[in-house]
Amino acid sequence: MANPISGEKIGSEDIDPQFTERIIEAGADRIRTCIQCGTCSSVCPSGRRTAFRTRELMRKAILGLKDEVLASPDLWLCATCYTCLERCPREIKVTDAIIIMRNMAVDEGFMLPQHRKASQKLISTGHAVPIDEYNREIRKSLGLDELPPTTHSKKKALKDVQKIMKKTGFKTLIEGQSEGGV
Repeated sequence: MANPISGEKIGSEDIDPQFTERIIEAGADRIRTCIQCGTCSSVCPSGRRTAFRTRELMRKAILGLKDEVLASPDLWLCATCYTCLERCPREIKVTDAIIIMRNMAVDEGFMLPQHRKASQKLISTGHAVPIDEYNREIRKSLGLDELPPTTHSKKKALKDVQKIMKKTGFKTLIEGQSEGGV
């Protein structure tokens, strides 16, 4: 069997029959009804500016090409605007399926380095993008406190955020990720 997208041969070792089932069980119950019409790709705003092709990702998911899907940086190009769902003639929850696959990817150790870095900053500072010297100066010039009344200046709030991250398993998940990323 050949990959319908790339033309490369697909062996039975490349297919995980449970992958599609897991996506269906997690909420994208109509994924197998996809007729590969391409509507999702044609209306995708991310696809207009990047190499992201929703239809290709969906086809690979339906075929059970788990490793190829979860390791693909394209998985992270979806803007989650739901335009694909609004236009899908089969009413497939495409965006939900992508979010499900992203969660699976992170659970299995696939994460873009940029997302890992933002997550690590969130754990250490309470902000994915902490305030820098430039923004402190702007705040000061506007007559504001250099630090906003957030976890930057409220140490108890930061401790509370870190406690939530530890309790939910987010901290363990992020710290358990290898530095390599996708």
